[in-house]
Amino acid sequence: MQLDDHALSASALRTADPRAVSVLPSVVHDKPAATLLVDVERGTVVFANHLATELAPGLHLPVSLEDWSREAGLVTPDSAPLGAGDFSLADLAAGRPARGLAVTAARRSDTSAAREALWVVGVPLTDAPAPLTRQSLVILLPVREEETLRALQERAGDLHARAAMASELSFTISDPHAEDDPLVWVNPAFERVTGYSAEDSVGRNCRFLQGPDTDRATIDRLRDALRRGETFAETILNYRKDGTPFWNQVVISPVLDADGVITHHVGIQADVTERVELERARDEALDEARVTSERLQLLAEVVDALAHHLDYGDAVDALADVAVPALATWGFVTVTTDAGRIERIHIATTHPESSAAARILETEDISWLTRSPSVAAALSSESGYVAAPFTVDVANLPERTTPRQLDALQELGLGSALVVPLRARDRVIGVLCLVHESVDGFPRAVVDTAAHLGQRAGLALDNVRLYLREREAALTLQHSLLPEIPEVEGLDIAASYVPAVHRAQVGGDWFDVLPLPDGALGLAVGDVVGHDLRAAASMGQLRSVLRSYAWSGEHAGRVVAHLDELVRGLGMADISTCVYLRLEVTDEGTDGTHRLTYSRAGHPTPLLRLPDGEVVALSGALSTPIGVTTLGEPAPQAEQPMPRGSVLVVYSDGLVERRDRSLREGIAELTRTFAEVPAGATAGEIRDELVERLVSERQEDDVCLLVVRIP
Repeated sequence: MQLDDHALSASALRTADPRAVSVLPSVVHDKPAATLLVDVERGTVVFANHLATELAPGLHLPVSLEDWSREAGLVTPDSAPLGAGDFSLADLAAGRPARGLAVTAARRSDTSAAREALWVVGVPLTDAPAPLTRQSLVILLPVREEETLRALQERAGDLHARAAMASELSFTISDPHAEDDPLVWVNPAFERVTGYSAEDSVGRNCRFLQGPDTDRATIDRLRDALRRGETFAETILNYRKDGTPFWNQVVISPVLDADGVITHHVGIQADVTERVELERARDEALDEARVTSERLQLLAEVVDALAHHLDYGDAVDALADVAVPALATWGFVTVTTDAGRIERIHIATTHPESSAAARILETEDISWLTRSPSVAAALSSESGYVAAPFTVDVANLPERTTPRQLDALQELGLGSALVVPLRARDRVIGVLCLVHESVDGFPRAVVDTAAHLGQRAGLALDNVRLYLREREAALTLQHSLLPEIPEVEGLDIAASYVPAVHRAQVGGDWFDVLPLPDGALGLAVGDVVGHDLRAAASMGQLRSVLRSYAWSGEHAGRVVAHLDELVRGLGMADISTCVYLRLEVTDEGTDGTHRLTYSRAGHPTPLLRLPDGEVVALSGALSTPIGVTTLGEPAPQAEQPMPRGSVLVVYSDGLVERRDRSLREGIAELTRTFAEVPAGATAGEIRDELVERLVSERQEDDVCLLVVRIP
């Protein structure tokens, strides 16, 4: 038996005696019933609907009740053939027992011995017009599982409940040979469900149940099915006599005589209003959940897209590119200056062939846009502003646009539009305008999503704007704290400071180049822990203190020791690394050889490339970082000759250390890269080469690099 059609519902029993309803708790009311029309006097099945035919497919009607029962394989829950015990199918057709009987039927399958659980109820048509009075309807209701049958059998002991169960099944019979196929019989359940009495109903076509909201297409399908002699099964919105609507699940089957001619139509109806309303509520809840999920996904995509852009213009473009395809045919994002002028506009379209039209509007003067009523209202809106879709007023566009711009707008498509403000913390910074080619292209869900998007995107764009503003201020401050590179006779010097790309704060990396009174040159690179104003202030103090000690002519070890002593004594910084180098011409000879002395307080190893290309690591004179512990007096110091043609590279750890690479590996890569730089390269060229090859686009830490070359 196939169970994939429309069905009877538990709602059909709602008006029954509560005891009757409890008798069939597990009947599958969302599945249809197999129906037989039986000639009780002759004991023959004269009609079987398509589901009943599937139960006994090898028979040609009319056929005896015994043969039909045997072919369908009907047995009682104790596995005895129906008829071998107290009741037969003929008894059921005669209404004995009134409650019905539990049976199972053989499933027609070559691969399974499973059986179909059924509850069989007979409804004698004793009060129907002749010649139906000698006939009976036998209804075979599907049940969830065979075990339920035994429970039903045990619980159906109340004769009143049994009778009520049978009487609450709603049936109708109509005569297709009479004009307009009128009803000729309805049972009491039909009267209770619809409010129409038998006198109201008999003699009329059942269309009197239809009303203003009954779906005409469904009625057309019903009429076509009956005209073709087929069973019709659908749910229809019908109306009771008092005018209240209800959802009526209808199964109408033709009854055929021995010659295959339709004699009557048998209808089984069930009030499934409760089920339909529950399904609608479920569908509405699912739709709402889907819309909410889509909204959250879009918001997440927009926030994610904006988070990956540190350029304000790129962030504006990303907002349009992500939001428009999800919500509209085309649209744009525009942001304005504090004075209200358009700072940037980006148009996105779902039609690639309209890209040229979009570029026209992006590149030409469209200052009229901020004066359009909808955009002006959004830009000047307060926090309570409610965006609403509107039909685009095409007639007024020629007064504002150039002919070329008007052509571009019409090519993009003008139907309805929606403008939502992009609200930042202190003002509206722009608008998101969505345009649909249809005049009713923005349902409520899209409007709500766009409004939420405007709030989130406005804050996200403002974050980018503030980040860039703070970063620019930080860089200005950082560079103001770094020295200008002096011109030193006989030396070629270049330096670079590269800030971390993802930080707006001021860093603590610094360098210094200081010509000393005795003719030597002081060189320093340091790194204060942290990326905040405290680190920047400490960096400025350390540089000033180191300059003071270096100016006095102290050797490298003493300068570093005094710096550490002062830092710890005054609490000037938490931790800092530093390398100080003193470069001076030796007294012996005039071959250009310089003497380099240095001291390192926890700082990475400087590198010296000799004239023959060998790269020497200045790995000596290492002590703990500044501020950690007493370095001693003086701090460790080392000396290295620096002949003509040599190049010195001093750097902070940001150049060589990354999350995916250790400091040791980074220094090794720097050494290889330094060795590969052409011998005749200037200090500036060497600096640029090292930065290009070692500093990534997503640099995680600040970089200081100092290059000193003796030509």
